Amino acid sequence: MGAAGFRLAKGLAARTFAAAGFHQLDSAFAQQRLSLAREKLARGETLYLAGLGPPGTHNSGVALVEVTQARGPRLIVNNEEERFSGNKHTTEYPAKSLDAMAATLRHMGVDVGDIFAWLTSWDYPTLAGTIARSLLEEAPQSLKLARNTEAAGFDSRRLDEMTRTPKKLARQFGLPSRVPLICMPHHDNHAWFSFAASPFADHNEPVAIAVLDGTGDLGSISLYVVENGAMRRLYCNESMFDSLGAFYSVISSTQGGWTWLSCEGRYMGAAAWGNMDRTSNPYYARLKEVLHLGPNGEVRINRALANWYCDPFDRPYKRALIEILGEPLRPDQLWNPDAVLRVEDIKHRPDTQDRLDKAAATQLVFEDAMIHVADHLLRATGANRLVLTGGVALNAVGNMRLLEHFDEAWFGAAQGRKARLHLWVPPVPGDPGVTIGAAWLFAHLAGSPRGAPITHAFYCGDAPLREEIEAALKTEDIVSQRLGEVASAQGREAVADLMAFMVARNGVIALYQGAAETGPRALGHRSILANPCDAGAREILNERVKYREAIRPLAPMATLEAAKQFFELEEGASDASYNAYNYMVLTARSKPGAQEKIPAVIHADGTGRIQIVREEDDPLTYAYLKALGRRVGVEMSVNTSFNVAGPIAQTPHQAIDTLRRSRGLDAVILVAGDGTAYAAWHGGERDSGRFTGWLAGWKAAHD
Repeated sequence: MGAAGFRLAKGLAARTFAAAGFHQLDSAFAQQRLSLAREKLARGETLYLAGLGPPGTHNSGVALVEVTQARGPRLIVNNEEERFSGNKHTTEYPAKSLDAMAATLRHMGVDVGDIFAWLTSWDYPTLAGTIARSLLEEAPQSLKLARNTEAAGFDSRRLDEMTRTPKKLARQFGLPSRVPLICMPHHDNHAWFSFAASPFADHNEPVAIAVLDGTGDLGSISLYVVENGAMRRLYCNESMFDSLGAFYSVISSTQGGWTWLSCEGRYMGAAAWGNMDRTSNPYYARLKEVLHLGPNGEVRINRALANWYCDPFDRPYKRALIEILGEPLRPDQLWNPDAVLRVEDIKHRPDTQDRLDKAAATQLVFEDAMIHVADHLLRATGANRLVLTGGVALNAVGNMRLLEHFDEAWFGAAQGRKARLHLWVPPVPGDPGVTIGAAWLFAHLAGSPRGAPITHAFYCGDAPLREEIEAALKTEDIVSQRLGEVASAQGREAVADLMAFMVARNGVIALYQGAAETGPRALGHRSILANPCDAGAREILNERVKYREAIRPLAPMATLEAAKQFFELEEGASDASYNAYNYMVLTARSKPGAQEKIPAVIHADGTGRIQIVREEDDPLTYAYLKALGRRVGVEMSVNTSFNVAGPIAQTPHQAIDTLRRSRGLDAVILVAGDGTAYAAWHGGERDSGRFTGWLAGWKAAHD
């Protein structure tokens, strides 16, 4: 019945969506566009592709990709609507992102009408079929879910708006007719882009790809292999509910006290304070029964315990799971200070350690499942190189455990050779990266080469103009002054040294420069910086700067030399000079003595979610780290994203507003696209005098 429902719903949806302007990849329209793209590329023409995250699903936005036959695809921008609208994980129509993309095109001498193809990040007819199949397979329990599509990660209020996207695009840009959209398969988008952007070169050795997700348009787990440049899907679980992403989201929300998409990273951080020993954790042995780990890497939720396949918010646990974890927090309790898990409550709430042990057990069960899937995939493909992507790949601790588990002993026993796992995770493994993937995959199908590997993630929007920064600085309660410029080596070294001078004195500053990073991590272009040697930095940043839980760790930003000095960098992440550590998607264990030297960036479990900075990718941040090394003896900095209870600051006005709302932030260094650097700090009664004192002291030392 489920299979019949899938075919019927998909067929009906395909006709309905085609009438609205959405065309599946195997349609005559899409195949004609691919054929024409091949011809144009063969003639040496340049194509512009737009990967679109329409309304209705979280993290809407648009990516602009330039494609040539000589170079392959090149990312121009990946505009996340949340950065422009200020609404975290927004599902709204990405009007502001599209306007910003259009401005970028015009600066390049082309316009929206020159976009060759618009690609969506979801195959909507297939998604409709999957929803129908899932509801039928789980009937009658799933009938409530049919009335609550938010449970599957969608916003029902905006899904209708999504169907009008071709018309909305035409209206927004004054085009003569609605814009046809080509629906690209969600997990294929994840998989191809993540492989193509990886440092794994094409050769005779296969590359395995695992897409572990909340859900895609066909399922929530998809496995692939790339051999000789060709990608082949090996498996999809064809289930929205047997999902590692959903498992972690439901437990972390109902036990941690935060909403979906905000709970997962916090709960991973909480696990470090719990009992991470499988033999003694009081919950692990019983909680692992929530997931059935079956043959061929299969993962299924135990429907005798889990109830989120039919009621994920109001009644996500069945009685047997309540007996293990206790009653889940209700939706109206989420974000309530009395319900949220706070590690500092260990001092006066007897149940806090118990809650932390539950977080640890959840992380351990989650890692078991990740290892189970990867074990099958590596055996089936004979690969020792793995690209991990999908929202689940944001679990940096789980990623580290994969590297540790699949060591030389495992490969000797499983593959009969001396090898170890080599792992790579893209900087945007979640849905903000699928817009890029839609364009990247279309380019590949049109015969384009795979393109250059990614080494950084600075692509969200354009670099700010000097005029934009100066306009934002004209604010009553903010004081500012021009510092110099960073376009020359001498000017860059001066600004970097001033930054290091302040941080060495335990100042907390923000750096706002160039295009923002795409993805969930700030990596030096929208970062708050502090002294890693200051044991009080975490408390100051979490309480007075970011206004967030003490449970949140601080990340170390470092030169490669400093990273090797203080952390055990895994050999399995060493491709392209440890490229896998460039994006804060992988934790590393600290070396002896690191806790004493850099306490601010060592988490409770002795790890750090490290980011290595390269001079060629980010000259100013690299110069700052070198200068900080001269001043504190460590070429390493605290790095946390430049935001306060919302999306990362995108525009100069948002940067100044973030400064205004953060009482513990001493100053913001803003750098325009032409290299002009400014400093901004609190004025009036909020002026602590710290920045002006540091600036005077720094200048006196250089006179």
